[in-house]
Amino acid sequence: MSSWVVMLMLGVSLCMGFLGLIAFLWGLRSGQFDDKEKMMRGVLFDNVSDLNNMAKQDKKDKKHENL
Repeated sequence: MSSWVVMLMLGVSLCMGFLGLIAFLWGLRSGQFDDKEKMMRGVLFDNVSDLNNMAKQDKKDKKHENL
């Protein structure tokens, strides 16, 4: 592989990494990750029958997607 291809790949990957870092920092500053109670509330209302019903629904949805 020639050196210009390596340099191009390195430059593109660094730019993509920098954009990802900027997006992550923007998410932190704008409060995208501040809802700590959401998962805790979801766990409180889950029970075995709800999980079984959801698993059956997922299987049914996958069957319809394959048709």
